[in-house]
Order: sequence, then structure tokens, then C-alpha cells
Amino acid sequence: MGARSGPQGTGPQEKVCGKADEMNWRKRSGQAARACVQLLFPLRCPVCDDIVSPFGEKICLDCMRKLRYVAPPRCLKCGKHIEEEGREYCHDCAKGRHRFTRGRSLYEYESVAKSIYRFKYGGRREYADFYGEEVARYLGGFLKQAHPAGILPIPLHARRLRKRGYNQAELLADAIGRYMGLPVYRKIVERVRDTTPMKLLNPQERQNNLKKAFHIVGNDVKLGERLPCVLLVDDIYTTGTTMDEVAGTLLDAGVKEVYFVTLASGRGL
Repeated sequence: MGARSGPQGTGPQEKVCGKADEMNWRKRSGQAARACVQLLFPLRCPVCDDIVSPFGEKICLDCMRKLRYVAPPRCLKCGKHIEEEGREYCHDCAKGRHRFTRGRSLYEYESVAKSIYRFKYGGRREYADFYGEEVARYLGGFLKQAHPAGILPIPLHARRLRKRGYNQAELLADAIGRYMGLPVYRKIVERVRDTTPMKLLNPQERQNNLKKAFHIVGNDVKLGERLPCVLLVDDIYTTGTTMDEVAGTLLDAGVKEVYFVTLASGRGL
């Protein structure tokens, strides 16, 4: 009497194919869902603020040419563009010692000034995803070289956060974290003083304005062990006063290295 054949088992190849099919299905479903959302709530272009054209993009293709990226030669410390050939540091970094390790900015401020204003004060939260993808694309090599253990957005004071409804640095940090695969920590540094807007102050006033403005939440004594290297994220870099103050707070708490990225950099803002 012949052997009785039982039901066929699922082999390794079938399992791999099944997982691949499932992943492809989920990807297509996610793309379809995003397309439906975009039909109902069209994205606004970060540059012109009109509905993005063509459909499916995050920025109007004609507007891409209006963005000016920070080009070399760049300051070895803060990453600003240097006009004079042969210099290693910009005027601000050559004059004083910063507490952060190094930093980079994506755009020249003048090309994105209106965009950042809308992102910051006009409720254009959807810009964050485009900005985060741009940071990952153009500054990803810098971030991988820095190898931070996590991202920390520059915090807003609670009163200003209630008034604005969101922290643009936090939205940007979340987007960068998604594209770079890095965790974002929102509750490590707290802004305890509601300071005067920095654009209204000269460099010395900026330093005095931010003294003791930040502190570590809960006095985490093991912060340096968990996060030996961190990445700060903000919208604009000017003289580095804010970055220095937050970096100093983190270094005093045991963090070893503090890098930063911002959307834009410029002088005298």
C-alpha cells in the first residue's frame, strides 16, 4: 500500500514571497491613502504657498529652482557660507568659542525667509515633511558622520507654545527623525524663561537674554550615558547664541558632543 500523502507545507521560498507580497501591498495601500488625503487636503508649496503642482509632489517644480542651498566654502564650525576664499571659519566663529561641536544649515536665509515665517507663525505645519526630507537628502552625510544617539528640538517656552499651538522645531525634528531613523526626545531640555525675541537684540543682548533660559528636565544624572552625542534642530541659525546655551546645558549634564542642523542661516537676523 502506497504512502499516504498529507497536506503540503509552506516552504521557505513561499514564506519569503508571501512577506514580500504583503510588504508591497502595504506600500501600495499607504501610497493610495496618502493620495486620497492629498486630494481632500491638497499640500501647499513651501515656496509659493499655492497648491503644489504637479499633483503628488511636495513642492512646485518651478519653485525648486528658487531655493538656494548653503554652498561651499563653509565654516568648519557652524557651516555658514564663507565669502573669502582660504578662510576656515566665518567671522562669528573666528571671534568667539562655541560650545556646540559642529553644525550645518540647509538654505541661505533670504531664499526661504517667507517660507519659514509661514511655517513658524502661519500654521503651515505640512512644510515640515518636505523640509525633513530635504535635510536627510542634502545633510544626511553630515548626520551619519556625527552619529547622534537622538534628536532634540530647541524648545519653546510654555506660554509661547500655547499661543502658537505648535513648535516648528519639533515638527522639523520629527520629520528628520523619520527620514534618518533617529529617535526624537522632546522632554529632555525645557525652556524655563520666556525670553525676548532674538531678532530684536544685538549679540551681547542675545547672550544675556538666554542666560539660564534652559534646563534639563528632572535632573537626569545618566543623560550622558544614554545620549553621549545629540543633534539639536531649529529653524534659523544666526550667531549661535541659542545653540550655545542649549549645548552648554547639555554638556554640563554629561553629554559629550552636541551637533545641530537648521533650515537656514544668515547674518544679522
